[in-house]
Amino acid sequence: MAKNVVVVGTQWGDEGKGKIVDWLTDHAEGVVRFQGGHNAGHTLVIGKNEYKLNLVPSGIVREGVKCYIGNGVVLDIHHLLSEIETLEAGGIKVRDRLRISPGCPVILGYHVALDRAREAQRAACDKIGTTGKGIGPTYEDKVSRRAVRLYDLYDRERFAAKLRDILEYHNFVLTQHLGADPVDFQTVFDQALADADKIRPMIADVSAELYAVNKSGGSLLFEGAQGTLLDIDHGTYPFVTSSNCVAGQAAAGAGVGPGRLHYVLGITKAYCTRVGAGPFPTELDMETEGAPGNQMSVKGREFGTVTGRKRRCGWLDLAALKRSIIINGVSGLCITKLDVLDGLTELRLCTGYMLDGQRVDLLPMGADEVTHCEPIYETMAGWSGTTYGAQTWDELPPEARAYLHRIEEICEVSIDVVSTGPERDETILRRHPFGA
Repeated sequence: MAKNVVVVGTQWGDEGKGKIVDWLTDHAEGVVRFQGGHNAGHTLVIGKNEYKLNLVPSGIVREGVKCYIGNGVVLDIHHLLSEIETLEAGGIKVRDRLRISPGCPVILGYHVALDRAREAQRAACDKIGTTGKGIGPTYEDKVSRRAVRLYDLYDRERFAAKLRDILEYHNFVLTQHLGADPVDFQTVFDQALADADKIRPMIADVSAELYAVNKSGGSLLFEGAQGTLLDIDHGTYPFVTSSNCVAGQAAAGAGVGPGRLHYVLGITKAYCTRVGAGPFPTELDMETEGAPGNQMSVKGREFGTVTGRKRRCGWLDLAALKRSIIINGVSGLCITKLDVLDGLTELRLCTGYMLDGQRVDLLPMGADEVTHCEPIYETMAGWSGTTYGAQTWDELPPEARAYLHRIEEICEVSIDVVSTGPERDETILRRHPFGA
């Protein structure tokens, strides 16, 4: 019987989703990306090899598994081709296993120009922390009904007419409002057509193919990008990404019915990190050597996969996690990077906040409210032993098990998986998402 699992991040991204998607892929016939763009970064460690993926679903490193890019993804074709070439140079077959929806909005040169010009114009205190890859402006064009979608590129005259109209508008904004240089029509046109020709054999009706997989009894794995707290509707707006990162978006972003999303696995780092600007209630000092925040940063190797920026680190925020559980309908949690906390004598869990003199137990909506949240902490004992590489629950130190049990108690959701290292077998399974 077909069963579909959705994997989403429950924090501000960088929770370790890529490893878990890869680990679960041996139970799936296909892996599906359903939102975001190449601002996502998933790192996989397979033996001695490390793969950094942005657009290609993490299931690609499993031989024989089909991978799909759904219509909810904004597509930089040039970057996708580069990523494919890198994977193929490493011996991974991609082109005969990757399917791309023709409905994907296409990221073009003027989107990147707009993204970077806007961020440069913002005052330091107002910067969003965008990756500058054109993601936001492309989603804006989609909502404004002027986007170039992938299928437009295969009608040369239609594409040319649309592009002229779009560039007239965007070049006016670039030059008159943002003080930037205009984008050349012919450069964008020629590059887009050349790139589109190279990916044409991979274009398919993704929605129909996913339906066929399920109808034949095959299971699917839906791979989210970024994290719930960066969701355009439910995150710390405006310090968010430009897409919906929640589990429900898997339906719209891939073209499947919501009734076909059977289990939602929420990936949760054992502490919190955030890249870029925006409120972060449990943030810690990362510069003082030996301090908890410093250990999280150094031992956790907390640098963004896409940007290389240093991630901000802090204690695990259960009030924020509970909000994510509600929004996503999380069936079970996967805790990652537990080993980064090894050796800390004392741990803290944020169980709620004081906001305007009142206690609140869930993360409020919007950055302005979150900025004024003072965390309420519960202190727990740390552990001196190691959790790294553990494969069974009983191998964990008693204090580590107590820490995990407390997360379950407060969040009222079971921890079904614990990741104890980057390798596939460095995983503790308590309840299998595909068997639950």
